[in-house]
Amino acid sequence: MISIIIPVKNGGKWIEKCIVTILLQKIKNKFEIIIVDSGSTDETISIIEKYGELKLFCIDSHDFNHGLTRNFGVSKSKGDYILLTVQDAYPADDEWIEKMLRVFDDPEVVAVCGKQVVPHNPDMDPVEWHRPVSKGEVVKYKYTPDEFEALSPEQKKAVCSWDDVTAMYRRSVLEEIPFQKTSYAEDAIWAKEAILKGKAIAYNPEAVVYHYHLENADFTFKRTLTVSYFMYRQFGYVYPNPQRNFMDWLRIIRILIKSEPLTIKEKIKWFLYNKELYMASKKAWNLFTESIKIGEEEVDRIHSLHCSKPPIPLKSR
Repeated sequence: MISIIIPVKNGGKWIEKCIVTILLQKIKNKFEIIIVDSGSTDETISIIEKYGELKLFCIDSHDFNHGLTRNFGVSKSKGDYILLTVQDAYPADDEWIEKMLRVFDDPEVVAVCGKQVVPHNPDMDPVEWHRPVSKGEVVKYKYTPDEFEALSPEQKKAVCSWDDVTAMYRRSVLEEIPFQKTSYAEDAIWAKEAILKGKAIAYNPEAVVYHYHLENADFTFKRTLTVSYFMYRQFGYVYPNPQRNFMDWLRIIRILIKSEPLTIKEKIKWFLYNKELYMASKKAWNLFTESIKIGEEEVDRIHSLHCSKPPIPLKSR
């Protein structure tokens, strides 16, 4: 039995595609879909209620938390395996669940993470469109606490680049290691805790979901700042300067020129979009790295000042 848990809020634009593509999965195992809504005011609830087989639970918007809300969904589930995704993601094929489940043939593996990519849709940034160059293979990580602590910050971050947009867990491990209360990065925090407890986690890049966030400068600034904060706090990792030189911009222009069937006007729009987001990420990086120079209290203050609430992506632009 597999329980698929989806936290939602005002997901009317995406939730039906998410639900339908999950219901079309070829998996032979039984599965249930559990949706936890945190105060939707759009058509989300009416769309969900069209599918009688779904289990819907509602919480107050003030009670939402990236970690604890997922724990709540787990508490309402019955599955031996828990699959987490989000309202604006959908499987790239009808074997998504099977590809995740197969990794558990290895009895050591307690959880597996798939991969999210951007489809070739004209309303999504062509620079981010998925352009695979090779077929990925399953990678498993398992360390003793001493071995993990001996890794560099960059290696720790790579090991724990977990992603609850597409991740499956043995129920037993989530009962042993529930998600922590956090405003962001509950997945990376969980992966670190699991590794430190000697668990084996795996990544299967063939288990793909399509997922995209339309951004503006404010969202990019806050997302960059909060991701930087949690990666620094959890792994001691500091992102490199997001500097783009002439060749970087030339590469973006070449990508946009080759992005069909976009019009010239649309290509120009996406170029300006990338420039806007770059400037926002650069601003966040400068602010964060300056706060590190001042001290730990300043790091916490800056993050609390700008990211007291998780950044919310745009619905349209």
